[in-house]
Amino acid sequence: MKQQRHQAIRELLFSSSVLSQDALRRQLIKRGFTVTQATLSRDMHELHIYKGPNGYALAAPNEEDDVPAIKETLENFGLEVKQAQNLLVVITTTGSAQPVAAALDYEDWPEAMGTIAGDDTVLIICADAANATVLKQRMEGLIK
Repeated sequence: MKQQRHQAIRELLFSSSVLSQDALRRQLIKRGFTVTQATLSRDMHELHIYKGPNGYALAAPNEEDDVPAIKETLENFGLEVKQAQNLLVVITTTGSAQPVAAALDYEDWPEAMGTIAGDDTVLIICADAANATVLKQRMEGLIK
């Protein structure tokens, strides 16, 4: 069932503009797939789907990493990084927190223990304040 769902997601992204995860979930339901938001988020991560200015899209198959690079993602969507002890808050453009969090997760930087994404904010949890400072400086160098 997962492979059929992944194929349906690919077809929907190729055939129409999908602006939100909920819109994609509703389209999948119309095609007979019962899917929760959590399952859809996992599917999108596995398929390397990112949100661009025109909605969700699949990474081009010939891209080396098969997902947008963190530099490109932060340049396009990142606005500011704030630190509160061992936590970082990344302010993004509206609706862009998910692709930023996915790109951060994909990088698998040792300083980041995990991310939580909202609509325009990503929370990054670090083990301690020193790791958060290192990561903050790295990310600020990527946001222009």
